[in-house]
Amino acid sequence: MSTDPEIRDELRTSVRRWVAREVLPVVGDLERADEYPADLVAQMQAMGLFGITIPEEFGGLGLDLLAYIAVIEELAAGWMSLSGVINTHTIAASLIMREGSPEQQARWLPGLAQGAPRGCLSLSEPDAGSDTRNISCRARRDGDEYIVSGTKTWVTNGERAGIVALAARTDEGITCFILEKEPGPSFEGITVSKNIGKLGYKGIETVEMFYDEHRIGADCVLGGDAGLGHGLGFMLGALEVGRINIAARAVGVARAAFEHAIRYAQERSTFGKPIAQHQTIQNKLADMGTKLQAARLLTEHAATLKQSGARADVEAGMAKLFASEAAFEIATEAMRIHGGVGYTTEFPIERYYRDAPLMIIGEGTNEIQRLVIARGLLQRYAV
Repeated sequence: MSTDPEIRDELRTSVRRWVAREVLPVVGDLERADEYPADLVAQMQAMGLFGITIPEEFGGLGLDLLAYIAVIEELAAGWMSLSGVINTHTIAASLIMREGSPEQQARWLPGLAQGAPRGCLSLSEPDAGSDTRNISCRARRDGDEYIVSGTKTWVTNGERAGIVALAARTDEGITCFILEKEPGPSFEGITVSKNIGKLGYKGIETVEMFYDEHRIGADCVLGGDAGLGHGLGFMLGALEVGRINIAARAVGVARAAFEHAIRYAQERSTFGKPIAQHQTIQNKLADMGTKLQAARLLTEHAATLKQSGARADVEAGMAKLFASEAAFEIATEAMRIHGGVGYTTEFPIERYYRDAPLMIIGEGTNEIQRLVIARGLLQRYAV
């Protein structure tokens, strides 16, 4: 169902005001400390942001993907890490909404709508990142249970999550399980490693999860017995939402970098006039603004198509590819426009420059996106 544009705009405005009031004054300290923003996350829960797309019948806001990406853009413009807290949570919820049985939806969606428990995605492995068909984590049947063994990596929210969407290999093929755990570094056969250090994307946990004979009920197979062996298709479909999220994040980071640059260009003077009056700077600003607008439109198009129920692998890939590359280019140009001060921690430009590469790599590298896009286009234009 499409959300009324007025409601969507009201939500965007509310989140933008919240970011200005609560996030911007503290983001520098949280970033430097690489500290999890527990207070901010609690406020996001209170605003209902963890249940944006979850239907009202399960306690969510029941809004569409266009409302979702509007919120993600605003969060990312303030601090990109905040949008990451919601991303894998929303992917897990989307999996249950699209593929879960009525019983599974009633079991898990109400909690996810409130952000308690938090959701995460346990898909990538040390030897199976973009090569998802090479998953080695196994789940063997033992009566009414499955016993899971294997290692997962690059799990965002992995330690604090209480709901995990897990891809594991069964006799039928790759299957998606929804398992429940207590937040923390260990839980009944699940060990969560320490946070992996990163160039940017600070303040949010990125962990490795080791499953050692962890037992889960057979009722945790997403979609029931009919879902056995179909987990990869389920997850790849849900990753379309993840890639649209990445594109929206990139738009937020790009917008923040652009807005800082265009303000600074009008305030900073050289050779007797603001640098915004120099043609070289004007050319940069023109290119930055154009790329920003194109990235936003591609992201909105992908979200609209996905919301309609149509397959959006090509469009999500295009949005993610273009927006992430644009964000990195815009962040780089913003640093050049700021000159030496852009390289210092006095301005947030260096943070945008460190955060932007994540979108190029996350949810499938851009090299993989180009393959996805090309294969999809070749199918559409087959002769």
